[in-house]
Amino acid sequence: MDLATIFGMVLGIACVAYGILSGGEISSFIDAGSIAVTFGGGLACTIMSFPLSDTIKALKAIPLVFKPPRFDPFQTIQLLVELSQKARREGLLALESAQEDIKDDYLKKALELVVDGIEAEMVKTSMQFEIDSMVVRHSVVQAFFKTLAAQFPSWGMIGTLMGLVNLLKGMDDPSNIGPAMALAIITTFYGSVLANFICNPIATKLQGSSAEEIRMREMIMEGILSIQSGENPRLMEHKLKTFLSPDQKLQYESMVIREREKDRGTEREMGTIQE
Repeated sequence: MDLATIFGMVLGIACVAYGILSGGEISSFIDAGSIAVTFGGGLACTIMSFPLSDTIKALKAIPLVFKPPRFDPFQTIQLLVELSQKARREGLLALESAQEDIKDDYLKKALELVVDGIEAEMVKTSMQFEIDSMVVRHSVVQAFFKTLAAQFPSWGMIGTLMGLVNLLKGMDDPSNIGPAMALAIITTFYGSVLANFICNPIATKLQGSSAEEIRMREMIMEGILSIQSGENPRLMEHKLKTFLSPDQKLQYESMVIREREKDRGTEREMGTIQE
């Protein structure tokens, strides 16, 4: 689970609940008709704006908000360096045996093209097409939630106008003005909460995850092209580290140093045993 999402949700719910309870009762903020107008109307207009298949994709993407990032740039760089070293020692055809252990479909397909002897320009074009197609798919899902974020406040205002109409009709009884006004305003509250607490954060989270995946795939593409051209693995590693942030570079260097020390310790132990 992504701790940032969970923490943000809990904190947001706590703040809203505290605001409600400090000035009144939760029951005052619950109205079925207002929920139907705000949520139902906003959802209906958004569904009308997209093909049904895009709506289904958007709903399936919601669980991704609660999952941690599934890409590890450190392991990816190490894997690409190992593949480069293997290709330098044994040739590009030796990479065919390494494909079975690779879980990333994008990397696996790219290696297949390299092993099959496809020209570097064609490999780059094919990998870039996959990135572009992924960007289009992700942008549609993000647009769905951005549209929801725009529709909910609008329908909250529509609900408010509907409530005001009922309020004006009942002005002959002053005792009904207060409750009617409260119900008229509550739809605006629903619309603002749905847009700013749910839809906008989801769209932003998905956008950030998409940007990270694009960066990872561009890094993989650079690594594959370097392997195909026979570039020195150390030089390739240096190029791939440029895709990391300054903090990530420090973490990567620390991880590499620890692994090298571990390997040296293992070699010493093996040497002692042989003696």
